[in-house]
Amino acid sequence: MKKLDKQGYLRKIPSVNEILGTPEIQQAGKHVHRSAVIRVVQTLLAEKRKNILALAEEVPEGDELSMQVIQQQVIDRLQKTGTPSLTRVINATGVVIHTNLGRAPLAEEAIQRMVDISRRYNNLEFDIARGERGARYIHVRKILQDLSGAEDAFVVNNNAAAVLLCLSTLARGKEVIISRGELIEIGGSFRIPEIMEQSGARLREVGTTNRTHLKDYRTAVNEHTALILKVHPSNYKIVGFTSDVSLSELRELGAELHIPVMFDMGSGNLVSSESPGMLDEPTVQDALHEGVDIITFSGDKLVGGPQAGIILGKREYIKLIARNPLTRALRIDKLTLAALEETLRIYYLDPDYRNRIPVLQMLSVAETTLKRRAQAMARELKKRRLPLEVSAMKDSSKIGGGAYPVQNLPTWVVSLMPQTMTSQDLESSLRACSPPIISRISKERVILDMRTLFPEEAGLITGSISALLSQRSAKTV
Repeated sequence: MKKLDKQGYLRKIPSVNEILGTPEIQQAGKHVHRSAVIRVVQTLLAEKRKNILALAEEVPEGDELSMQVIQQQVIDRLQKTGTPSLTRVINATGVVIHTNLGRAPLAEEAIQRMVDISRRYNNLEFDIARGERGARYIHVRKILQDLSGAEDAFVVNNNAAAVLLCLSTLARGKEVIISRGELIEIGGSFRIPEIMEQSGARLREVGTTNRTHLKDYRTAVNEHTALILKVHPSNYKIVGFTSDVSLSELRELGAELHIPVMFDMGSGNLVSSESPGMLDEPTVQDALHEGVDIITFSGDKLVGGPQAGIILGKREYIKLIARNPLTRALRIDKLTLAALEETLRIYYLDPDYRNRIPVLQMLSVAETTLKRRAQAMARELKKRRLPLEVSAMKDSSKIGGGAYPVQNLPTWVVSLMPQTMTSQDLESSLRACSPPIISRISKERVILDMRTLFPEEAGLITGSISALLSQRSAKTV
């Protein structure tokens, strides 16, 4: 380190025009708009000036301001600029409905339907038979009625929106009774009380965190009561000294007092649980059979479709909900409608729907199949003689998305212990691959869970790990 005049150091920074005029930058910017190249160069140089001025007395020696280094930094940034921020990743975490990784991957048929609908015009809000304007939600209304047995159906852009819309329609300015044990916080710090406040409804808590009785609801009812709300505790479970009130009991109370009962199911479930080791989860059909007036749930969790908020229930309430002015702000778009309709058609028309919808396929895959895949990947990695300790082992997966919060699924994983870097370094390096590989660390080992991998991804992972460790070994020689 040596003392340098800051102004002298600043004068070493090349000008924007000097950098833009070099053959290397001209070649790198060949397929990028010139204004984008200029912005990248200006931003980089501004950062360098700021860093120099922030130094107290000394500046580091080196070639950070050489034309060669700056050129490479510009080229690296241009490459990142040309890469979309939203990108495909490989989910090796074992969490099937991973909220941070886009929740449910779509069935191929749903993807193709989105492509077909987006490529040309469509009848989103046009009644072809009558030759006049139609309603967009009508495209999934009939199939949702047939699948669930509900009198009517409506769809908005997510389940939080569905809850907000229902509360705004049925309880604005009035009270909604809910158990304290069901005042949940869902992903992104969105809380039921806050959604209720935004809807204009007033919260009336009953019972305690762990125990609520039917008499608590009955006592809370007054002339301001508009709705009884039951919320599925989707991302946690209270065990021990507990008590809650069933849907059927609440429905009987609601019928007696002429108060509608709404059930926010959260994840939703259109089929009974048949996967080994999975606890039974109530289905949409079960809840409707109990006589509940309104049900809301997500389209991109256990249903395995796109993000959507599905509202099912009594026709008199659905009609009121559909007329709420908020529906325009919360409405579902054409691509989501296309994917949701096709996903529902698979349930309705194909007896093999469990193997056609990726989420259901991942949840129901046999443990023996997962074991075979893990052993095959481990053998392939061992054959490459990498500086890596590899083993296939039994472990557990999570369903995710708030479904079955305490339930683990038996799975098989590939466990990696690198010899030339830490497990943390390997995990972060895997995230830097193309496509990024998202794994987990357990007991200082990198874990790759077979449950959430698509068949073609095993080869991508072994290739990425091989390239990554081979490059690192070459650098250290």
